Amino acid sequence: MTEAFVAHRNLLFTVAYEMLGSAADAEDVLQETWLRWAEVDLAGVRDERAYLVRITTRLALNRLRTVQRRREAYVGPWLPEPLLTTPDVAEDVELAESVSMALMLVLETLAPTERAVFVLREVFDVGYDEIAEAVGKTPAAVRQIASRARRHVDARRPREVVSARETRAVLESFQRALEGQDMQGLLDLLAPDVVLMSDGGGVKQAALRPVSGADKVVRFIVGGIGRAAVAVAGMPTVVNGNPALALHVNGEFDGIMAVRVEGGRISGLYFVRNPEKLTRVASETPLTLR
Repeated sequence: MTEAFVAHRNLLFTVAYEMLGSAADAEDVLQETWLRWAEVDLAGVRDERAYLVRITTRLALNRLRTVQRRREAYVGPWLPEPLLTTPDVAEDVELAESVSMALMLVLETLAPTERAVFVLREVFDVGYDEIAEAVGKTPAAVRQIASRARRHVDARRPREVVSARETRAVLESFQRALEGQDMQGLLDLLAPDVVLMSDGGGVKQAALRPVSGADKVVRFIVGGIGRAAVAVAGMPTVVNGNPALALHVNGEFDGIMAVRVEGGRISGLYFVRNPEKLTRVASETPLTLR
């Protein structure tokens, strides 16, 4: 039983994380999954992987319903917990897109069951019958939910797939403009309708609402991040399988800045400053679709 659980642990964590957007909650779900798994009679289990995914999904779905109520009282915008990921995640285009900040935020707009169905079907290619067992619906109902969720996500997800190389190039230019407090340089890199979301969790200074428009975003970046700062520096990193910046203010780690790039310009900025969400950016977290 232990060997089976360990063999599929990275997959189970990925399923839970994509459903919850929180590594801490995903780890709690895995602990509960292990306790349930330890009580199973293996003689009646035909497919250990499918059985474990089913347990994890049910537990993650229950937790998702609970944390959604908690997030309604969250101070300011809520962003997914960034993960420092292994190189193979960035190389897997499908996986990198599925855990990107941009798509994870789209998943936040789905109802809990819709999110579970979408993640299992569209990301992990789980069959409708197996999903039905996991979410307590009929296969016919799951097909309808999957279709509805897919339309919802497709209408809100990034309109184009941008390579890691292009994103990295845009980020390098952004880093130079940020470190040089070059307002015009920042403006040139931002789409006119860019949206910045900053997550301080009520602990660190952050905008309480999304900041929209290139001019306002630049003023927030220069005035907010650079306020009373001797130096702002960005260090290239890879979070959630995509290029990002680890920002340092006066030599102290301040947060993670992830971006959404469209048409060669930044259309979305996701700035995580909440210290409780920055515990998984010091060491790599392995993720997998298999």
